[in-house]
Amino acid sequence: MTEIQKYLLSQADQKYRDFTLPLIPTVDPDTFIGVRLPVLKKHAKVLGTEEGEAFLNSLPHKYHEENILHAFILSNIKDYEEFIRKVDAFLPYVQNWSVCDTICNKHLVKYREPLLKEIYAWLKSDEVYRARYAIKCLMNYYLGEDFAPEHIVKVKAVKLTDYYVRMMIAWYLATGLAKNYEDFIKPIEEKWFDDFTHNKAIQKAIESYRVSDEHKAYLKTLKVK
Repeated sequence: MTEIQKYLLSQADQKYRDFTLPLIPTVDPDTFIGVRLPVLKKHAKVLGTEEGEAFLNSLPHKYHEENILHAFILSNIKDYEEFIRKVDAFLPYVQNWSVCDTICNKHLVKYREPLLKEIYAWLKSDEVYRARYAIKCLMNYYLGEDFAPEHIVKVKAVKLTDYYVRMMIAWYLATGLAKNYEDFIKPIEEKWFDDFTHNKAIQKAIESYRVSDEHKAYLKTLKVK
């Protein structure tokens, strides 16, 4: 057992484990320790360079929390090329939405142009969480002033029908309706996506405080029955 594994096991919180485990149904319960996210996030920052590098290269990990820790370390990488190289190596080992969505690197906003090429390649992948992460990047870094109509066209072309990909598409559409309503209402009106994704996007938009009451009322009329 590695020192990192020993540390994670020492931080187990049974109540947190019992609460969180049902929220991630695709994770193997035997690999779920029950370590709170702030503990993992803090540990990602205190790991030494040599120790952290060795950990990133020790794939696959045994425990879910090791994968979350891995995602937090990736999120702290400032060098763009290093980040892309290491996230590419990690994504094939991502097996649930929790790990996927933890990768959120604020430094990527400075590299939107090269990152977009990577995103378009990831969207074509047959790996569920590589595609999900690509859509998440579009949602995180390319809405508002940085949105371009071709982004949603690329999402429309995603062939994977996995539940967790469709849920991320719905989240992306709902966030787009909040930030770029005029651009995102057309795909809803024209039903670009399957009924589940379409209705889930409307549901999420209606639940959002960032969508106006007027827009919510109209979106309700667009639900597929």
